[in-house]
Amino acid sequence: MPTDWIADRMRHIDASGIRKVFDLAAEMTDPVNLSIGQPHFDTPQPIREALKAAVDDGKNAYSQTQGIKPLLEKIQSQVDARYRHADRRAFITSGTSGALMLALCTLVDPGDEVIVFDPYFVMYKHLTTLAGGRTVVVETYPDFRIDLDRVREAVTDRTKVILFNSPANPTGAVASEDEVRGLAELAAERDIALISDEIYRVFCYDQPLVSPAEFNEQTIVIDGFSKSHSMTGWRVGWCHGPGEIISQMMKLQQFTFVCAPHPAQWAALAACDFDVSGYADEYRAKRNFMCEELSDVFHIQGAQGAFYMFLPAPWGTGSEFVAEAIRNNLLIIPGNVFSDRDTHFRISYAAEDATLQRGVEILKRLAERGD
Repeated sequence: MPTDWIADRMRHIDASGIRKVFDLAAEMTDPVNLSIGQPHFDTPQPIREALKAAVDDGKNAYSQTQGIKPLLEKIQSQVDARYRHADRRAFITSGTSGALMLALCTLVDPGDEVIVFDPYFVMYKHLTTLAGGRTVVVETYPDFRIDLDRVREAVTDRTKVILFNSPANPTGAVASEDEVRGLAELAAERDIALISDEIYRVFCYDQPLVSPAEFNEQTIVIDGFSKSHSMTGWRVGWCHGPGEIISQMMKLQQFTFVCAPHPAQWAALAACDFDVSGYADEYRAKRNFMCEELSDVFHIQGAQGAFYMFLPAPWGTGSEFVAEAIRNNLLIIPGNVFSDRDTHFRISYAAEDATLQRGVEILKRLAERGD
């Protein structure tokens, strides 16, 4: 029977709860959609034009596995200028999701443990399962800050990787310099690989991003163009880290993704010179609006970056509150998609201002039902 052919690992990987909400949105009439984890603006025109030019110029075959030379040189020069590490090598990946898969499959053996921080990006646990590893969850409730004592308690002889994300999805939390430095030093002290997912790097509203690579030269950094330049469907990311790790990841990319989409890499080269600070300013204003509107009825923590807020349900479980929101034409994501708890829900403020206004009105009205 075909069901008998399915590998055991797939039985531990659930369909994405976020995708279920997306499917539901397609069936609704004019929903107030605060669920989508991607920018609300289109890919900037110069980047679209660069893609068209690449296609017309015949850049449609495979590229080198490590990425086209001009883009790779641009990224490498930026990395070298920032970190000045003797052995820090970059390559171009098929999105940040592809980079995460390559990193975990390169580092994790069956039975190895990967520490993730709860709440976590939904993909982390499933990609760890794919690699044969086991996730060990370290809670960051109630304020979404990293408690280094909790991390130390979670480390065992099987701990292979710590997976870190700042600015974070789903909480929008931006880790402080003390948190980042402490985590980087702990990873180095215990000889644990540290992966830093920095896809929301440009969306830091109250303080500059601090990367653990500033304190730990063995840190593996994953980044990309999807969120900063609204290129989520183009699948171009990059990764940089110690040369030997990057070589192994490139070898695995050769036999999986082969390369990032070739014409999209030329568009990404144009993206490197496109200033996105205006978008960051726009999302800072949207963040401020949401905080001002909701702080009287919701206890807001995190929200220093990215374009998410992770709010406690004012009554019932997170799932129960989300179900009632959907019945009121508001699409948000239940927190248990990202967490071992079912107490919160995620909203994305990557939306037009009019949509945000409608959303906060519904949220306020629903919150009052618990009074």
